[in-house]
Amino acid sequence: MTAQPAQQAPRPAGRRAAKLDERLAGYKGVWVFVEYERGQVHPVSWELLGEGRKLASALKVDLAAVLLGPPDGAIDAFCDQAIHYGADLCYLARHPVLKDYRNAPYATVLTDLVNRYCPEILLLGATTLGRDLAGSVATTLKTGLTADCTSLAIDPENRGLAATRPTFGGSLLCTIVTLNYRPQMATVRPRVMAMPAADPSRTGRVIEHPVALVEESVVTKILDFIPDDRVAQANLPFADIIVSGGRGMKRQENFRLIHELAAVLGGEVGASRPVIQAGWVGAERQVGQSGKTVRPRLYIAAGISGAVQHRVGMDKSDVIVAINEDANAPIFDFAHYGIVGNAMTILPALTQAFTEHLRAPKRAG
Repeated sequence: MTAQPAQQAPRPAGRRAAKLDERLAGYKGVWVFVEYERGQVHPVSWELLGEGRKLASALKVDLAAVLLGPPDGAIDAFCDQAIHYGADLCYLARHPVLKDYRNAPYATVLTDLVNRYCPEILLLGATTLGRDLAGSVATTLKTGLTADCTSLAIDPENRGLAATRPTFGGSLLCTIVTLNYRPQMATVRPRVMAMPAADPSRTGRVIEHPVALVEESVVTKILDFIPDDRVAQANLPFADIIVSGGRGMKRQENFRLIHELAAVLGGEVGASRPVIQAGWVGAERQVGQSGKTVRPRLYIAAGISGAVQHRVGMDKSDVIVAINEDANAPIFDFAHYGIVGNAMTILPALTQAFTEHLRAPKRAG
């Protein structure tokens, strides 16, 4: 599938095609927008630098981090971190107006950076901030944007970014290429890509970009910061262990078996979309394309068939254990370990076994 920012049109031929190719050839480099708020960088920025490093190596170009913020020392420290995570250089744009995120000034500065330095690929996290900024910048630049990608690769024939994402309600995966416009933009959810290892010995260049902004021209004002009252709730994307249940759990009352096993393992409780729609657990626990993307060390899926919509949210887990009565359930195609049987019988047995193991005295030596 080929995505264009407007209606699809045949690729230009002859002299027009040559001019188009010459124009596109002027765009070089892979950029990652580094998102931070309240003195904390969002982990998705480092994950994207790890993926961007692969894309830049395939294209034989530089990987750059882009940081926008106020004129203080924090932004310099974040720039150093970005280089440690794989960036070859860092573009810095400092101005008091950029102290807190607001769409208009951030979109203006990022658009100006792109027009000045011409990257061929621009990646942002599919966070609330990243989605808001990416849409505005892509619209202003009149280029293509592929949202919520699950994988990124380079098409060797045309140096195009092949961005794969779920479609048709998560039942299919499609790969989208922006052929005739640059930069090629994509957003990726947190925890979809692996976190790279930081290398403190890496060094890189820093390019300061002048910014001309006037506070009075920005309509939106920051009046106050109110912390999220849901901060103590489930944080599935960063859980090491998740026990998830699906409609195969039969009834809402049976979901206590999921909670009991998760409690013993010190993990979080997840669920498939049908369970959320049935009201068995809260929406913050949904794993999948329309829920959370997770990457735990252990993912136990009980009574979940393994449809694409759910798979794209958890198939990067280190170890996947599937429990399902149907031996032909799709989840067994990608699970590392499979148990064919009744989850209402198997889950209590697992809970008891883990409880006994954790209570058993540890042998010395």
